Amino acid sequence: MEIFAQQIVNGLVLGSIYALVALGYTMVYGILGLINFAHGDITMIGALVSLAIIQLLAAAGLPAPVILLLAGSGAVVVCATLGLSIERVAYRPLRRAPRLAPLITAIGVSILLQYSAALVWGKQYISLPQIIEPAQFTIFGAQLTSLQAAIFLLACLIMAGLLWFIKTSRMGRAMRATEQNPDVAGLMGVNTNSVIAFTFVLGSAIGAVAGLMVVLYYGLGHYFMGFMLGLKAFTAAVLGGIGNVGGAVLGGLLLGVIESLAAGYIGDLTGGVLGSNYRDIFAFLVLVLVLVLRPSGLLGHRGGDRV
Repeated sequence: MEIFAQQIVNGLVLGSIYALVALGYTMVYGILGLINFAHGDITMIGALVSLAIIQLLAAAGLPAPVILLLAGSGAVVVCATLGLSIERVAYRPLRRAPRLAPLITAIGVSILLQYSAALVWGKQYISLPQIIEPAQFTIFGAQLTSLQAAIFLLACLIMAGLLWFIKTSRMGRAMRATEQNPDVAGLMGVNTNSVIAFTFVLGSAIGAVAGLMVVLYYGLGHYFMGFMLGLKAFTAAVLGGIGNVGGAVLGGLLLGVIESLAAGYIGDLTGGVLGSNYRDIFAFLVLVLVLVLRPSGLLGHRGGDRV
């Protein structure tokens, strides 16, 4: 029972990060019908920017909360600007193009971001300075650190805040109207270009926070880290129902728990042959099963997606 509780805790913490990244995929798809495959690499840029700021400020001897706040703020500004630039330069001119054109462009932007990061930060792994010493405590027999608890709680606050924003704010209503029918929304006075640009900015900013969480969770950064993280977040979005914000949250948490349980228990049953080193297999097995059994996802609508 303690092992089960430990795997659930690990899965929820990891799944909350997946869910944050999946929100960027699902919001863009809900409004534009575009799979923004560059989103995982925007998260990677946020992770490396925050890591660079942490290294710089740690050498100056600033307190850890101040360092993390400044690192997160800097990553959010960089990623939000990057997301807006990508929307303006790469996606807006192709908005009326055949669906294949923006998809290929998204893959091209992803590769461009990866190798731009490699030029700036190099291809080696970058380690996180030891700025915090997480405390450990036990909950239901599972070991949990204060860092894991902070990551999970912050992710939950961001996800709840986003759901509240989309359901109650004026911009949220404009986003939902643009998702339903951008032409009609434009006739009703909604500036669809601004709404779409804001969606990219918001998704990129959340991705930046997720990038900081990944750096804190694993203690490492790398120019290629966004590729697998992006694929798993995309899997989470499909699992929950891509285009549905609540579905992205549910899909991310479920994927993290499934991956953690499968890596733990199936690893034991196979004598470690399919252990943690092969945990990615289970994430993509989930993707295949969802696409075969329920292509619309757990919370998806067969007749159309909903933000």
